[in-house]
Amino acid sequence: MRVLDGGWLVGSAQKTNRLPISLTADAERQVRAGHPWVFDQSITRIKGEGKAGDLGMIFDRKKNKLMAIGLYDPDSPIRLRIIHRGGPKTIDRQFWQEKLETVIQTRREIISSEYLEKLPISGWRVIHGENDGFPGLVVDHYAGTLVIKVYSPVWIPWLDLLKDLFTVAFEDPTLVLRLSRQLQKHTDLPQGWKDGCVLHGSLEGEEVVFMEYGLKFKANPIKGHKTGFFLDHRNNRKRVGELAKGKRVLDLFSYVGGFSVHALAGGAKEVVSIDISRQAQAQVVEHISLNGLEKSKHSTMVGDVFELLKGLKTKGERFDLIISDPPSFAKKADESVRALKAYSRLARLVIPLVSQGGIYLAASCSARVSAEEFFEVQEQELKKSGRQFEEIERQYHDFDHPIGFKEGAYLKAAYYRLKG
Repeated sequence: MRVLDGGWLVGSAQKTNRLPISLTADAERQVRAGHPWVFDQSITRIKGEGKAGDLGMIFDRKKNKLMAIGLYDPDSPIRLRIIHRGGPKTIDRQFWQEKLETVIQTRREIISSEYLEKLPISGWRVIHGENDGFPGLVVDHYAGTLVIKVYSPVWIPWLDLLKDLFTVAFEDPTLVLRLSRQLQKHTDLPQGWKDGCVLHGSLEGEEVVFMEYGLKFKANPIKGHKTGFFLDHRNNRKRVGELAKGKRVLDLFSYVGGFSVHALAGGAKEVVSIDISRQAQAQVVEHISLNGLEKSKHSTMVGDVFELLKGLKTKGERFDLIISDPPSFAKKADESVRALKAYSRLARLVIPLVSQGGIYLAASCSARVSAEEFFEVQEQELKKSGRQFEEIERQYHDFDHPIGFKEGAYLKAAYYRLKG
């Protein structure tokens, strides 16, 4: 990977229009405070009609001076996604080039540290959407393959330009395009561009092997969830490996076994993985083999986690370390109450299964549930159980998943040691 040459020029974006826009006073305050979204009801005036990807030029209500620029989407409640704050700015190759270089430098400083070189990592997030100044765009790196996940049509006019920038910045990587469900139905994509297509380079098969603290995992950039793997829990997986030695471990919602593999590598005496997907459980076993770990120490259970937990309790099973990392229970704002109830129910089922002195790792990826609400639910259920406990630590986003605004904070985890 190399830093972009400031004088280097690439390709050309499709023609975009500039739309003068005025906002409500409250929306202006939010934009100035750093919020990356402007909603449709916050726009008081717009001159002209725009298409997805056009530039919304936001002018101050009182002084009529340019205060921000956003990518415009006429069909989304999020009408503008902010890419620049301040006075006049040319949004061109150089603009995006500088933004990309800034992000790469931030990641490189940590990736290249002496500590991480001893425990190699080749799977990490290059661009974390709004939090890195690229609203609606995520890019993940898997051992020389970049997966570009596009969540908004505002990027359609800029995709070809970004492709060229990534190709140079990462020294001729393989580039794979992934599209949100909404964009998979879009008709304005460049010819031949579709979900899972290889934009540059080539792949030998659908999977890419990458390293995570010295352990090997497979990502599927073509068909896998999100970009092919979940990189945000990397630090928690490492921590589980550090805590697992000699322990009996239960990995709930195990998916492809990130926590399970780290636990086995850390010296767990037994690991049980539970997930509703039989295919995912097969991948857990594959990852265990890929790392040369003992298969005899691992077993799987396929089915509804809530029901299987009831069965384990009936059998009197106990585990020294339980990881509870369910999928998001709240994808919409009106689902937050239901999500909190689900977290409570899950905690009630897990707590009796933790052995005396054992550790319970409770995690949430629901952006609609705040960290405070999630941790409060856990403590309430722990207190109701009558067991003594202590909170060991809390974890949030890893370094390559920065938080730039309130809604960008979704990942939270707490480690509890149960004494009674």
